[in-house]
Amino acid sequence: MGNLNIAVVGAKDYAGKIGKKVTVTDMTFYDHKAGTDSFTLIEPSKYPDKLSSLFYSVGMSEFVILVVDKIDSFLGETIVMVDSLGIDKGFIILQNYIQPEQLKPLLAGTSLEGYEYREDDPIKLREELIAMAKSEGRKAGDGTCGSCPVDSHFNVKGVGTVVLGSVIDGHFKKHDKMTVFPIKREVILKSIQKHDLDADDGVKGDHVGLALRGIESDELDRGFVVTTDPSVKMTRSVSGKVSLVKYWPSALKEGMVLHIGHWMQMVPCRVTAVDNGADFRSAEVTFELDSDIIHKPGDKAIIMYLEGGKLRVAGSVILP
Repeated sequence: MGNLNIAVVGAKDYAGKIGKKVTVTDMTFYDHKAGTDSFTLIEPSKYPDKLSSLFYSVGMSEFVILVVDKIDSFLGETIVMVDSLGIDKGFIILQNYIQPEQLKPLLAGTSLEGYEYREDDPIKLREELIAMAKSEGRKAGDGTCGSCPVDSHFNVKGVGTVVLGSVIDGHFKKHDKMTVFPIKREVILKSIQKHDLDADDGVKGDHVGLALRGIESDELDRGFVVTTDPSVKMTRSVSGKVSLVKYWPSALKEGMVLHIGHWMQMVPCRVTAVDNGADFRSAEVTFELDSDIIHKPGDKAIIMYLEGGKLRVAGSVILP
């Protein structure tokens, strides 16, 4: 049994030609299942108005389909986001007579440079993607501890509190004791569903519904994390060397209001100290966050500047 989470970016509604629509928020989810194998397509339906829609869609995925129907600043920003998140596996579909040579300079030196070109044929794509999902097999997960950031949550009559999300790493199983961050509430994982079918466990890459005992839906919020991993922590102040993207035009300055993005979180923050050294793109910077960010030590977070105009993805920083 294999599953693949795929961000479909660059052109709206393309994912609907490949999979069946299942959930709509600021992202639209489409599923396709063949036997025990499946894939989930995630489309940033509120982008470009909401940068968070793009960030969450790509951040939840292991694979990207980039549909190019025109070359503009939004395509450039999408490429920068995918590169910043380090997704190095994907396909490119060209429309409106755009040629690979036109795209090549934009992809050079990015994680997308090795993406393969595919015909604009949703039926063939569906067949290839399900074959890829099958070849993934059952992922062993990263050790025995797993984490699932909360995308959405609700109450189901006869079941109780249910959260939806993608397993970001590791592995957990039905009846595990889990901790909900940031409120540090211990809960019991009553049951797991994948594509509306009961399952015994969740591993990295699975898109899951988790029924939880010990918490009410109205106590949860998007960005909360349900985990069995004791290394998960919360941080309010982040200091370290930033890695600004090569297109970022100027140094970060004290007093700037930015957002730090990690998993299903986009937390406002303020720059409180900057040492630019010899290169402002690798400055030592301190960020004070408006609220705690949930993460594992050494995770990479994305720096975003929502007032950045045509480019709002500034770079990245390693969380402590």
